[in-house]
Amino acid sequence: MTDRTAPFRVTTTTADTTARTTREVLDRYNEAFRTHDPTLLDDLIADDCVIEDSGPAPHGLRREGGPACLARWSELAGNRALEFTPEDAEVHGDLAVQPWALQWGEGGNDRVRGVNLLRIRHGLIVEARGYVKA
Repeated sequence: MTDRTAPFRVTTTTADTTARTTREVLDRYNEAFRTHDPTLLDDLIADDCVIEDSGPAPHGLRREGGPACLARWSELAGNRALEFTPEDAEVHGDLAVQPWALQWGEGGNDRVRGVNLLRIRHGLIVEARGYVKA
């Protein structure tokens, strides 16, 4: 079992409490980006998390490890020039399929739609792959 040290751990696991559900993690992840509050991400990311970003083309950039993933998402979530709009998501067990739109300017070309595939285990994001519409 992976040792989950702060800030990348769920601290409550007793008979009365369990890890967050996939939906709960997804909702909090989206809230961090919608409200530009990266602190909401602090205890959502596993130590062994891997991100495969949608860019740069053609294959995207891979980030490995909780600190690297938290740094990337915190940078994006904290950027007030970006407007992240999550669309209706689907949750299938530990997999969340999250379509979204991202606006970064006033022009019609300053917008992109995409989807994130997030794998959640024990209340933590362990994998995220992002894709954008060409």
